Amino acid sequence: MLKKRIIVCLDVKDGRTTKGVKFLDNVDIGDPVEMAEEYYKQGVDELVFYDIMASARGQKPFLDLIAKVASKVFVPFCVGGGIASIDDIRSIISSGAEKVSLNSQAVKNPNLISEGARIFGSQSIVLGMDAAKDSNMPSGYRVFINGGRIATELDALDWAKRAVELGAGEIVLNAIDTDGCRTGYEMTLTKLIAQAVSVPIIASGGGGTPEHIADVLTEGKADAALVASMVHSGDYTVESIKQYLQQKGIPVRL
Repeated sequence: MLKKRIIVCLDVKDGRTTKGVKFLDNVDIGDPVEMAEEYYKQGVDELVFYDIMASARGQKPFLDLIAKVASKVFVPFCVGGGIASIDDIRSIISSGAEKVSLNSQAVKNPNLISEGARIFGSQSIVLGMDAAKDSNMPSGYRVFINGGRIATELDALDWAKRAVELGAGEIVLNAIDTDGCRTGYEMTLTKLIAQAVSVPIIASGGGGTPEHIADVLTEGKADAALVASMVHSGDYTVESIKQYLQQKGIPVRL
């Protein structure tokens, strides 16, 4: 059986790690390079860095920061935020990241997924999708862009399927309704997408306890769980989460 992954997400704003609730009210919580190194020591499977203001501000990716992190951690490392061209993808991978997460820019230019997958391989192209409940959409969920600020006309399920057809090798499913709330992942949405596509689904938004992670990896059918608040707060370590999952019979790398 494939091992389930624990991935720590660092939201970066102006070169600092930040955390909010439902994509709002972000506060500074530390230095991203130091935090990445600490989570690597704790045994994290992967790291994800999002520049949460890049798309909204029209900024380019933070290459110096990527290079610093890549020199300190030796696990797969994904970067998202403001990636608008093949040159942006190339520069991020050249700086030391293994993967890029395409979100707002992929909605605006879906060819970025297909071109990126053709040049760098599907394993390097991750779809980041921000979605929230909306009864007007066929699946019940709408896609948002620009850090959750702008609603699109895309249905979450349709967009997930299309992105995979275009070449996305993974999907990070950011549930806006549960983001930062620490009350549990958005199980309905996660399971819906996981059962509809053939690539790994990373559940994101709402993890507060190891039980929540176990639930989304089993009932929610996710291949990996993204965590942020629950480890940034110091309430749990990556190691303690993995030990809990192992006790529950969920295969993880210790």
